[in-house]
This record gives sequence, structure tokens and C-alpha cells, in this order.
Amino acid sequence: MWKRILRVFALGVLLLLLCGAGAGWWLSGLFDAEVDEDSLKQTVPAQVAYLQQLPPASRGKVLVVVSSTGQYPVEKAGGKLKKTGYELTELARFYWVLRASGFVVDIASPQGGAAPQVLDDDDMAEYDYSFLNDPQSSAQARNTLRLADVNAADYQAIYFIGGKGAMYDFPQKPQIRRLLQQMLAAKKLIVAVCHGPAALRALDGAITGKKLTAFTNAEELLLMPPDATQRFDVLLQSALEQQGAAFDAGPRYLPNLVVDGNLLTGQNPWSVWQLADATVRALGVTPLPRPVTGEEQVMLLLLIQQEQGSSAAKAQVPQLLQQGPLQRDLLIMMALVSAMAGDWSESIERLALAQEVKSQQQQRSP
Repeated sequence: MWKRILRVFALGVLLLLLCGAGAGWWLSGLFDAEVDEDSLKQTVPAQVAYLQQLPPASRGKVLVVVSSTGQYPVEKAGGKLKKTGYELTELARFYWVLRASGFVVDIASPQGGAAPQVLDDDDMAEYDYSFLNDPQSSAQARNTLRLADVNAADYQAIYFIGGKGAMYDFPQKPQIRRLLQQMLAAKKLIVAVCHGPAALRALDGAITGKKLTAFTNAEELLLMPPDATQRFDVLLQSALEQQGAAFDAGPRYLPNLVVDGNLLTGQNPWSVWQLADATVRALGVTPLPRPVTGEEQVMLLLLIQQEQGSSAAKAQVPQLLQQGPLQRDLLIMMALVSAMAGDWSESIERLALAQEVKSQQQQRSP
């Protein structure tokens, strides 16, 4: 999705901003080299160093809950059939971090069976395709447990996956309310990301004063104007605030992890890696060291730029490149996000940061 938007929007609107005959050539040169998509889609765990020697699953069980809602209600989608579901990336990355740290991960949904996945090739990477191509994990996704059959006593933590489907069935299901109440009573971990915190709407009064985060109103409205207010009865941030939550809205589309006792929440898909590591630590285990991903590196760089300015971010590029890859495509995507929000100065700064990354990468090339 994002790359299609980038090549249409960025090479159009941003060129008007840059206003130069060579602007198109310059901007197109900022993109990463094309990857072999066919090979990437065939990735299996044995090809990913982090997943090659998974330890025995002996440290307990964690329950992942995904939505069973596969399409928007017709009346909410202008009479059209529009698909939705749960975000595969938010499941796969969490799943592998917990498995690599020695935990059993079960997957459940309100209806059980094959839950509807949202797959966006532009967001998918080796961990995600490894999940789809692994016999065990893919079978779990095709045969999710039915929530009514789940016993909370069997699990140390419960994790609610995002995706817009969660906005429809998570707040409404008595089985989610039951599980949350039992987990709270036993002082076990409750974890949620992006639209996953919609599950917390099933609780009456239990989140009053609790610090948490979720997909923000600003993030929702930027992607779906004006559809968001039509698709949902209430936006998630507003709903949680109305229930008394102390909502922490971090910067738009940047990682944001909020921990309040046994409640761990992540703001958006880019928060999943932090949330997974934090969950493992909260369960008393040191996460297995994992090679940093290019996505994580870019998000760290953007957080430095957000908090310390562009000069500080550019100064960190050489050090970050020593630690792992940096995805210029993602930097350009985030420049587009800024442009869509009307923040042109931030958009230009992010493009300049992409140029700095390219320059440093070229200097490091043999």
C-alpha cells in the first residue's frame, strides 16, 4: 500500500514542493534498491538466524487474541463490501519474540477457526513470511481457539492484536470481558497494540486512571478522512478517554510503549517489537538477543529527530549503520505522512535525513 502511495503522491505533491527540474530524479534515487519479492515471500524460519534454534517452550503460555471480523458492517461502509481483519505483522513479530524466549503462544479469536488476516506486502518482512510459511504457526492461525473454550488460568499473559476488525468485535464480546476480568483478578499481564486496546472497552471502570495508549485519533483521521468517523461509532482514543483512561498519545506513527503495572500497551504497528520485548521482561525473562531490523532503526532515528532535532539524528546515522540496516523507503514514507498532515517542514527534514542515510551508506560501500 505505502509504496503505491509513495510513487504516486510523493513524486507528485512533493515534487511541487521541491520545485526543480532534477527533483524527480533526486527523489527517485532516494528509494532503496528493489528486493527480490519472490524470494522474500518464500522465507522460512530456518533462513532467519534468530529463529534457527528456538528453545524448548518451557516458560509458560501466552494467549494472543485476534479479531473474527472480516469486513466492515455494510451500513458503515457506504453500502459497500470492504474487507478488514487483524494485522498479521502485529501477530507474527510478537509471536516469534515470545517463542524465541521460551514461551508457548496460543492464538484465539471470538469465533475460532480461520480468522481474517490483513496482509500488506509493502509492510511484510522476513519474520512475517516465516510465520506464514512455518507449518506450526500457520496452522495455529488457520485454526484459532474459540474464546469460549479458553481458560484464563492456563496463561500468564493475554495479548490483543490490532487491525480495524478489533473495533467491532472486541468491545462487544462477553468472553473477552470474562478473560480480562479473570486476568486482572489473578494480576496477570494484559497486553494490547494499535486497535487491540479496543478490548479494554469491554471493562467497566477497570481502566479509570490507567496509563495506556492505542491507535490515536490523529493517526486514524489522517489515514481515513472522513471515513473514520463514519466507520466507527467512536474513535478508539476518544472511547478509552471517555472510560477514564489516562491516554498517552505519542508522536504520529512513531513507536510508543506505555507500561502501567500489569497493563502494557503499544500505540501502533511500529510499537510491536518494543511491546514484545517488554512483555518477555515483565514475565521475568531476558529476551533472546535479536538482530535489529531496518524498520526499528528508522523508527529510532525518527524519534531522535523528533526529540533532539535533525542535526542530532544525522549525527547518529553512522553509529546506527554499524548496528544494522536503515530503510530509506520507510523514511520517505514518513516524509509523506508529514506532507499528508500538512507539516511540510517536517517532511523536508525527513527527506534530508533519507539523503544523509544514502550518503553514509554509499561511503560504507566497498
